[in-house]
Amino acid sequence: MIAMLAVPVLADLAFIWGPALTSVALSFFQWSGVGGVRLRSCRVSTFIPDNGCFFGVQNYHQAATVYPPFWPAVEHNVIWLLVFTLVATPLGMLFAVIIDSGIRGGRAYQTVLFLPVMLSLALIGIIWEFVYSPNYGLINTIIGHNTNANLIDWLGNPRLNLWAVLVEASWRQAGYVMVLYLAGLKSVDSSLREAAIVDGANPWQSFWRVIFPAMKPINIIVLVVTVIESLRAFDLVYITNQGTNGLQLLSSLITSNIVGEVSRIGFGSALGVVLLVISLVPISIFLYQTFGRREA
Repeated sequence: MIAMLAVPVLADLAFIWGPALTSVALSFFQWSGVGGVRLRSCRVSTFIPDNGCFFGVQNYHQAATVYPPFWPAVEHNVIWLLVFTLVATPLGMLFAVIIDSGIRGGRAYQTVLFLPVMLSLALIGIIWEFVYSPNYGLINTIIGHNTNANLIDWLGNPRLNLWAVLVEASWRQAGYVMVLYLAGLKSVDSSLREAAIVDGANPWQSFWRVIFPAMKPINIIVLVVTVIESLRAFDLVYITNQGTNGLQLLSSLITSNIVGEVSRIGFGSALGVVLLVISLVPISIFLYQTFGRREA
């Protein structure tokens, strides 16, 4: 019994909590990844930046005040969250309700809608690059903007590329949410549906006043998944342009600072801690809703 518990606990500590706590510690240092890390304070005025020295909260201060991509990245993460919440999630729920109603060919529709979830995000990004291609892409060809005189560069224009990538992400997220809600709909007691029909409720009233409240656990899971997926978004923007030119996200900034041409592991770790703190809010709510109220 002890061995069965020890293995997953050690794996959790080694691959999750260990790196997370290390990132929190490194966020208070100015470190390039070369050389050791010491507790001596960094020199403030110097032509050659110190390396491996204690920087305090300066990494966080610089991120919020003198690092131009930080606030656009936060804004883009918020937009990502709003699109997932207001578009992808309702769309996935709509798909689930239609399929659960017994529509003819429901299994086929379910398979088609769930297919993007089974594909890797890298492959999804490559597929949509062909769709958005200025000269040969499906969209420009259909709307007649595939000549050099009137090209629309969906992924190269900083005013358009965020929304174009959000279409890709929502295409996948809607299928994910659909599966979660299908599981929730199957778990609703059929007697509740029958009681609503007997009371004279129409399908709209039956869903929103009876079925939807009965799926509260699934609703909480979908909410948490939506928030986490929007905050950890990375693959699609990195494949498109490495998270630059209008596609800055917190996750891409972390990567560019840690493994970029100029490695700033301390600063990148500070950005990672910001993202971690934001992510802990929905996770904490989920844990409280799931376990806290049961104990109470």
